[in-house]
Amino acid sequence: MHDDVERCVRAVQSKDARFDGWFFTAVITTRIYCRPSCPVVPPKPANMRFYPSAAAAQQAGFRACKRCRPDASPGSPQWNDRADLVARAMRLIADGVVDRDGVPGLAARLGYSTRQIERQLLAELGAGPLALARAQRAQTARVLIETTALPMSEVAFAAGFASIRSFNETVRVVFGLSPTELRNRVARGRPAAAVAAVPGGSGSAAGSTAGSTAGSVATSTGAPLASGTLSLRLPFRAPLCPDNLFGHLAATAVPGVEEWRHGAYRRTLRLPHGPGIVELRPLPDHIGCQLTLTDLRDLSIAISRCRWLLDLDADPVAVDDVLRADPVLTELVDKLPGRRVPRTVDGAEFAVRAVLGQQVSTAAARTHAARLVAAHGEPVNDQGGGLTHLFPEPAALTELDPDALAFPRSRRTTLTTLVANLASGEIDLGVGGDWERTRAQLAALPGFGPWTVETIAMRALGDPDAFVPTDLGIRAAARALGLPTTPRALADHATAWRPWRAYAVQYLWATGTHPINYLPTP
Repeated sequence: MHDDVERCVRAVQSKDARFDGWFFTAVITTRIYCRPSCPVVPPKPANMRFYPSAAAAQQAGFRACKRCRPDASPGSPQWNDRADLVARAMRLIADGVVDRDGVPGLAARLGYSTRQIERQLLAELGAGPLALARAQRAQTARVLIETTALPMSEVAFAAGFASIRSFNETVRVVFGLSPTELRNRVARGRPAAAVAAVPGGSGSAAGSTAGSTAGSVATSTGAPLASGTLSLRLPFRAPLCPDNLFGHLAATAVPGVEEWRHGAYRRTLRLPHGPGIVELRPLPDHIGCQLTLTDLRDLSIAISRCRWLLDLDADPVAVDDVLRADPVLTELVDKLPGRRVPRTVDGAEFAVRAVLGQQVSTAAARTHAARLVAAHGEPVNDQGGGLTHLFPEPAALTELDPDALAFPRSRRTTLTTLVANLASGEIDLGVGGDWERTRAQLAALPGFGPWTVETIAMRALGDPDAFVPTDLGIRAAARALGLPTTPRALADHATAWRPWRAYAVQYLWATGTHPINYLPTP
């Protein structure tokens, strides 16, 4: 979109928040870059330059606006809507792959050479993978600087910097302030005017809430890093309907791993440096997010996974415009617009749960999953609620005894075959996975029909066009609305909803009375 100068200028002049995260506006006279909805008086069009990413604006020598905090914009929706190399790379960078494994690790995950990846990212985003990861580290550092009392040395290593020097230089270049000056702005009582940025331009933190250190872990350099709890604000593009989003997560919650408590969805997280617990609370203009981490180096990854879980980078206006064009869906969309697709924080976990849920009730699926968790999950300590375990990794489930599973032999075979493929790495259900290749791999497994494959594609892989015409709830909705009821005929009708059929599923499910459709009571 940044190439369409006229459209970008109109968005800036109208301060249209719908375009925040789609592009960034740089002002050549001030050397500052902003989000489209920046509240200051718009610059002259001749002085505007447009960039597809914050990293590209930074590489061009612009620093972030202190007023609108462009790095706190919702992430670009196109990285979640596309399945090409650039989109897959962006999802993996947000998940911390470059920080953990470097550019060669990113290339290995994608199956391309480092040169191909760098060339395509530069062509579309104006920045390579290292620059994009650097921008994410800077934004993580900002969260820690403004929301905790950690010493700057610990902030630097927690944000992923290799040295204090590179940390200081990056923060000054990106934000135009030293780390100490950033913290002092909050100390002077200005957090409301400056919402702290979150990695990848995809979240924000309330500057007045400090992390409570509850222990420490060692970095690779031997320096201690505090663990603790941080309270953050995750922005989204309005409108957002929380009913089906949180209703689905609460209704299908696995005991011990997930729970609905005091108006918030809570669950355990498996993160690179240790377990975490997140509490997500729907609020009118943002999602309240409280993260308890073993190691603060996992902050940006945890936030990225929470945003992915709640589909917060979606463009609901674009989705709903397509769906309401079908007269059958118009009333459903207009009644409660902005429905999101409830996803998962762990693709392998969801695939196992999808198999456990084949041809059984929601309650039975939760019972089967809870038994697996109790037998093979890793215990966690939750001082704020009733969470007890991490969901078991595929490697741990390879040791399960099929005869101990309380369901038919054919489904035992389905589960053990899936687990073996996940544990070996043969099937990749991560955010950077190839959607069509993974579909074909899943379909080749015993016991995997279209419903299971498409459900995993929708909620684990994040394909916005996944569709489940054989789902009982969808077929019931089709009958009630006068749509075709056979899977083939319904799929033919649904071509008009492309590329947003996964969102159409949410609206169709909403015609029923299942608990997934209702926001739980506090």
